[in-house]
Amino acid sequence: MDKKKKNSMDFGEFVDVFGNVIERCPLIAAKKKTQRPFSDLEDLKKHFFAFIDALPQAGQEGILRCHPDLAGSELRRGTLTAESQREQSAAGLTSLGADERLRLAELNAQYRARFGFPFVLAARFSDRAAVSRELARRLLCPSAQELRTALGEVKKIGSLRLADLLRADPAKL
Repeated sequence: MDKKKKNSMDFGEFVDVFGNVIERCPLIAAKKKTQRPFSDLEDLKKHFFAFIDALPQAGQEGILRCHPDLAGSELRRGTLTAESQREQSAAGLTSLGADERLRLAELNAQYRARFGFPFVLAARFSDRAAVSRELARRLLCPSAQELRTALGEVKKIGSLRLADLLRADPAKL
């Protein structure tokens, strides 16, 4: 998508296109639409991520709660967003064996109980073994550190999704 196209979209089209850059948070795209024009991918990222950074902790945790559990019930029910489906599939999470699925479900439940939000990881950078290892490792982190880490993962996911939308080179992110 070229610079002109993203800056000339009407409100509804902009929210339709960019509404899931941050998982199930079209409000962010709606708010950012008013701040155009955007010069490039970096400018869009800056605006989206500044919104997240400016939120109080409760709002940031709310953004994390919009994310599905990796290999969780939404995957099994087929209710993931198209973006999450592609990302989890790329990490091999759609083809787990019963034991792997059970282990991940247990770790996801422990993580939610400990932190109050789902485990968020840019799955495109992982495989299924790495997901389980990282989840187990991050379960041991202090809460404030984990909040920062999880929000960093949201930004990685958002960067990749913006790059996909703009057909940019993710290696330049």
